[in-house]
Amino acid sequence: MRFLISSSELEMDTEKAHKAESDSGFSSGRSSPVSGRSSPVRAESAIHTRVVSLDCEMVGTGPGGRVSEVARCSVVGYSGEVLFDQYVLPIGQVTDFRSQWSGIRKCHLRQATPLSHTREQVQSLLLGKVLVGHSVHFDLSSLDLSHPGHMIRDTSCSRLLTRLAGLPREPRPSLKTLSNRLLQRDIQVGRSGHCSVEDARAALDLYKLVEGEWEREMQLQLMDEQDPTPPAYASSQHFLNDQYWPAHF
Repeated sequence: MRFLISSSELEMDTEKAHKAESDSGFSSGRSSPVSGRSSPVRAESAIHTRVVSLDCEMVGTGPGGRVSEVARCSVVGYSGEVLFDQYVLPIGQVTDFRSQWSGIRKCHLRQATPLSHTREQVQSLLLGKVLVGHSVHFDLSSLDLSHPGHMIRDTSCSRLLTRLAGLPREPRPSLKTLSNRLLQRDIQVGRSGHCSVEDARAALDLYKLVEGEWEREMQLQLMDEQDPTPPAYASSQHFLNDQYWPAHF
């Protein structure tokens, strides 16, 4: 027996697929290939405005410098162009600049932007965007910002990237390790400390390596969440056959 799908059912399925693509931040016409940092010919201006990468550098405040506060924040666009890069004035008194890792020194904070101003500017840049970053939840927390979970692409916990790099999923690989293995790029080297622009670009390029597959997985996940479809008529009829009933019935 064959079961036919009506045109109205087909239209509903198509609409659900389009909605899932929209919710994930992309449409199927803008998805990039499974691997490779370059994208096919398409509406480049559209993709540029849909993806940004964020990275922050931290200093220590309070007793012993135990409290981490953002002291530099950078946001780059899809092509790696710098959209925002400013030193940020921490709320607490800096007791550990962590210069060997953060690259931050006292001179950098003399004319730094207040955290409240930075938060407003970054929030406007992230609005409606797919956000890429490495352990990006820590960066968002330092800025006291939130972002929709389905619009975040965290390279630190990407199964696709760890598999491509031939690494175990736990512990989570560092940005430096992934960049070295997959981009053949050395970052966070030297005595000058980390650079948030460099790190944001590295996370973005890692994302581009698996962008197509990552976005397809997100679309399927959103479709499953939005459409808990009941069992089809055919599968229901299947279990009404006598052979599936207990013998004493």
